[in-house]
Amino acid sequence: MNLPSFIWLWKIAAWSMGLSILAYFCLAISGIWMYTRRQHPRYTRNFTYKTVILRLCHYAIGVCMVFLVLLLLAIGIVGTLGHFGSLGHSSHLIAGLSSVVLVLTSAFSATQINRDRSWARYLHVSVNILLFFVFVWVSLTGWDVVQKYLP
Repeated sequence: MNLPSFIWLWKIAAWSMGLSILAYFCLAISGIWMYTRRQHPRYTRNFTYKTVILRLCHYAIGVCMVFLVLLLLAIGIVGTLGHFGSLGHSSHLIAGLSSVVLVLTSAFSATQINRDRSWARYLHVSVNILLFFVFVWVSLTGWDVVQKYLP
């Protein structure tokens, strides 16, 4: 396929990646905020409306991030197949698939967090720390991919 017909697709991918990174940082800030509220003796027993709203915002941003990462996966597959005819032309594929797996693992572990499953919170936080480094890897390899498509 001709590259100019895919420019709109790459614009969507660029916005999706930027919004995914923004969502990641918003999730990190709200997650740290929830952690500090949970550790503070004043908030350990009672749930205020602020705590509930914070948790709902954290979940909503998380759902948006899952959507954006899956959108990036679809764009990457369609764009690469349309331009090259096959997948696997760079390490960006491995980095992208790694980020998708980590985001989905993080989302799954988030649904499992409660008092009886202490492993879920540990897994959720650990995966999100690892996700930071994978997002850096995806961004760096993605820059190389962008250079291939630009004239």
